[in-house]
Amino acid sequence: MEIEEHKQGAVTVLRPRGPVIGDDAKGLARRAHEVFTQTRGRFVLDAAEIPFVDSQGLEALLEITELLAPSGQTLKLCQAGETLREALNLTGLSDEFEHYEDAHHAARSFL
Repeated sequence: MEIEEHKQGAVTVLRPRGPVIGDDAKGLARRAHEVFTQTRGRFVLDAAEIPFVDSQGLEALLEITELLAPSGQTLKLCQAGETLREALNLTGLSDEFEHYEDAHHAARSFL
């Protein structure tokens, strides 16, 4: 899995490309932690290129939102596909995240 990174104003957008499973899930959590320390939590996860997640992928997403919790933030997900949305709904995790239509709207939520 690749993780693309770009800026949307002062907000960093992480865009994983590929399934978030196994070691890739751990890598995503590590990268999010690095970006968190660099941006003070001003980042968004663009899920448009995530075809599916396994249990480790869901754990990684929760780990990221738990990292943000002490600062009063939650993980901002955008463009989550049907499979990811279904996994979050079936596991009852959907409410743990903020959902946005695209990275632009997610980034603007920091204003």
